[in-house]
Amino acid sequence: MIATLGLAALWLAAALAVLQLVGAIVTLRRADNPLGAVVRSVAAVQGGLVAVSFACLIWVFLETDLSVKLVSENSHSLKPLLFKFAATWGNHEGSMLLWVSIMALGGACVALFERRLSEPAMLATLAAQAFVSIGFYAFLLIASNPFARLDPVPAEGRGLNPLLQDTGLAFHPPTLYIGYVGLSIAFSFAVGALITREVSPAFARAMRPWVLGAWIFLTLGIVAGSYWAYYTLGWGGWWFWDPVENASLMPWLAATALLHSVSVLAARNALRAWTVMLGVIAFSMSMVGTFLVRSGVLVSVHAFAVDPLRGQFILALLAINIGAALTVFALRAASISEGERFALASRETALVFNNVMLSGILGIVLVGTLYPLLAEAMGARVSVGPPYFNAASAIFAVPMLLVLCVGPLLGWRRDRLSRLTWKLWLPLAAAISAAAIALTQGVSVLSALGLGLGAALIPASMLPLVGRNLRTAKLPLWGMVTAHLGVGLALIGMASDSAFTREKLIAINVGQTVAVGPWQIKLARIAPVAGPNWTALEAGIEASYDGATPIKLAPQDRAFWAPPQQVNHSALSTRWNGQLYVVLGQQAEDGRWQLRLWWKPFVILIWLGGLMVALGGLLALLGRVASDLRRTIAIDKIAFRRKKQGR
Repeated sequence: MIATLGLAALWLAAALAVLQLVGAIVTLRRADNPLGAVVRSVAAVQGGLVAVSFACLIWVFLETDLSVKLVSENSHSLKPLLFKFAATWGNHEGSMLLWVSIMALGGACVALFERRLSEPAMLATLAAQAFVSIGFYAFLLIASNPFARLDPVPAEGRGLNPLLQDTGLAFHPPTLYIGYVGLSIAFSFAVGALITREVSPAFARAMRPWVLGAWIFLTLGIVAGSYWAYYTLGWGGWWFWDPVENASLMPWLAATALLHSVSVLAARNALRAWTVMLGVIAFSMSMVGTFLVRSGVLVSVHAFAVDPLRGQFILALLAINIGAALTVFALRAASISEGERFALASRETALVFNNVMLSGILGIVLVGTLYPLLAEAMGARVSVGPPYFNAASAIFAVPMLLVLCVGPLLGWRRDRLSRLTWKLWLPLAAAISAAAIALTQGVSVLSALGLGLGAALIPASMLPLVGRNLRTAKLPLWGMVTAHLGVGLALIGMASDSAFTREKLIAINVGQTVAVGPWQIKLARIAPVAGPNWTALEAGIEASYDGATPIKLAPQDRAFWAPPQQVNHSALSTRWNGQLYVVLGQQAEDGRWQLRLWWKPFVILIWLGGLMVALGGLLALLGRVASDLRRTIAIDKIAFRRKKQGR
């Protein structure tokens, strides 16, 4: 019954998406069309129906309704409740319903709360959103039905992939998807502005909060996913340039460029064509990522589906959506005026430069991700890994970070670089000192560059606050400072992990002690333990830092039975200056136990910096929303007074 209700709600939502598209298009052509008055309402109801459908899917997972094929293949009656809940989107069909739910709810929020766009621009935006949504509804209902039934009903489910049975599954995919799908709102805004020829500061001010919101969640999703893979997979790394990791990084790079570009358009009426094009590219990268994860072209722990037919469907959606948007852009490009001009020495120039550098990194990642797939399709096997990505990205990242130190200090429209000379001595001194000290420790040039640039960014990010009254400084300024400070901290964490990590793979007997970095690690015991749906061998580790009182760690080698799989469960100890990482391996023939040990100085700064970047975005979003609310209230007051005086 619940599954039937969910499927019916999904079909109704798809029908309303068609009605939304038709109503908006007809009203744009004929202003007196009666459907125009209900387009917003249709979008809102559509969002409610999809929410009902997704709630039904959650319900059948929580009660382990094995008559639903998706539940049978991805759940088990003995699985803990949290993982039954998270398993809703821990598979292809459920994650696609989550995707469509976020898209429909985003469209509903635009219809209900967005009042800054003109009515034609709003109708065009909702038409574009419906156009994209219809393709994904078709994909769900035709190729990926989450409510497909089984007959006969199996006695028990197969269970969830043990690598996904972690609290990270409850947080990482939803945040990442809100970011991914939130960019569809930016895409719809861009297409709507092109259709109505309203690429203006007003359009940018309306679009900016939605871009900020998507970017914040995308940042959080990437940070959470990185840390989840770091402690779950037991390999000791936080980023491997896996194609599916790159699938989330590419839209983030495009969204970061879009965020800065839309701010320039909103504040200074410049970068009109650039902003619209980035709106299209950002969502295009989300679609490319969806294709990579769900087409079967990749074999990855992150990938959902191995189904070329589904991949062809998504590829067709990508071609239709992006092809249509680029066609509209080509037809309307001549009507988009250049906007206000600015001097070479200006904040706008710094933002344009960094946007070009971000686009360069995006191109590097895109080529490095797709080239091996294209080569394999032609019969050749090519491996593209960290050496390529790290070195090639640095070509664009280093100048971008240098300009990031200076750009926020420049004035709008026109400035003089000589005015900033005295402000830059501290970042310069910090960069030279950090890089020089690193090089004396024998680290690589790339790691030394990272440490130097990170050290420079920390003081440089705070320079915009110098000379201001901190109590009256606006939230967007605090947001910029916080985000740029987070970039500096994350960069130091990345470079430190690369330069100073100490690793040891060793086999020892119970009672023996081994050193890694400043730590003394003693294997005190090996004992069996049991969890809710697994058994494990657990190592009792006593770890002492520089002779201090030992702490206890308990890495495990877990054996899941639904489905059967061995999984390493690492143990971490975090200090202010780094993290100890311990993994228990197999027992050797001579009775010794394998241990993998890492001491990672300052690695935690990677995720702390990432969270600060997201926090900076949140502060900026709150500031922009508050400013828009004050402006709306002021306009309403003026309109009320004029109306009262007219009486």
